[in-house]
Amino acid sequence: MKPSIETIEFHGIEAFQLNGPKGTTAVISRLGGQALSWKTADGRERLFLSEQAVFDGSVAIRGGVPVCFPQFASLGDLPKHGLVRTRLWSVSSQRCGDDYALVTLEVTDDEASRALWPHAFHAEITLMVEADRIDVELCITNTGGDAFEFTGALHSYLRVTQVEDIELEGLHGFDYRDAVKDTVQRDSGIELRIEGETDRVYYNVKRPQMLHAANLSLALQNQGFPDVVVWNPWVERCAELKDMPDDAWRHMLCIEAAVAGEPVSLPAGEEWYGRQTLVAI
Repeated sequence: MKPSIETIEFHGIEAFQLNGPKGTTAVISRLGGQALSWKTADGRERLFLSEQAVFDGSVAIRGGVPVCFPQFASLGDLPKHGLVRTRLWSVSSQRCGDDYALVTLEVTDDEASRALWPHAFHAEITLMVEADRIDVELCITNTGGDAFEFTGALHSYLRVTQVEDIELEGLHGFDYRDAVKDTVQRDSGIELRIEGETDRVYYNVKRPQMLHAANLSLALQNQGFPDVVVWNPWVERCAELKDMPDDAWRHMLCIEAAVAGEPVSLPAGEEWYGRQTLVAI
């Protein structure tokens, strides 16, 4: 079967299913411009999506790859993670080749966004699926007359069998802010293990990461995004989240491509690109 793209209904919302080579598939929704599924040729789902996720637009969809812009987390005066996670995005382009399928969605500022953040922008999110990988690329264009600053992230939720058993390589030697302990320190271990609530921003990461997670292992590489966020809510915090089952912490780990340490300053008329690539191992 040649790669193809079809419009589908996914949990009651409009989405696009990318049918890639060798039976791979991926799904991206218009709501939030959010990748929600990626199945590799072996049929395994590689993204985590909460069984209790809400799809009516009242809150962001819990799982997949939410787009955080123009603010990451609570690093500013805007709503947490910005303004676009519950917006409806429009189709910009879609195309297929012999070895890939690709969809680009777009969203722009409007009266509601300008009431909170007085800047004109155009955002595009592109999802491309190939035989053993997906690329998620965010492009921000300053369409106004003045420069603006932003932070943001691709808030990727990855599926794992048991988060206690994973090892994450590639972050040793980098400074990170630990939001749980409210400290800044340097990672001195060869690999990171998840042994409790984890909420870290690693700054200026210069190498790719390797997630060792049995048959769900992945290699991760970022371009344009200088920082890497690692998040797992663990038992108590997960129980407080209305859109997560109590045991969901065990089956997910967020490894996010982020701009969190230093904001991007984008002059009028200029573009910025950031990309996260996930490769099945």
